[in-house]
Amino acid sequence: MKTKCLLLIAGLPVLAAAFLGLTGCASMETANTTSLLTQAGFHIRKPDTPKRQEIYASLTANQMHRATVNGKVFYIFKDEKNGIAYVGREAEYARYRDLAVAQRMRQEYYMAMEMERASAYRWYGWGPHGIWY
Repeated sequence: MKTKCLLLIAGLPVLAAAFLGLTGCASMETANTTSLLTQAGFHIRKPDTPKRQEIYASLTANQMHRATVNGKVFYIFKDEKNGIAYVGREAEYARYRDLAVAQRMRQEYYMAMEMERASAYRWYGWGPHGIWY
């Protein structure tokens, strides 16, 4: 019984750190998304009329929604933290997708280069652990 309690107590800081890390990633991801939406030409709109407030309340936070109004297609991203919505049309949404893909490719390329560099350091005996790794 004591062993189980000690393991539980020892594991709590690890679980807390993991939870905080995941929530930090989520907020960074939302900030990145809103930055890309702005770059793509989405317009920031506040739900300032009763009709807009009703629509805004029905949307899921931090998720892209597609809507058709009078035959026109709109894309809406609800930023619940700031109480605003990003609104764009097909062209802005296509630009957003292109920016997101390009950013993802840059991140993956960077990670691959870092992994390759780290492997080379270990292979040739360099790096943080001295000459004999």
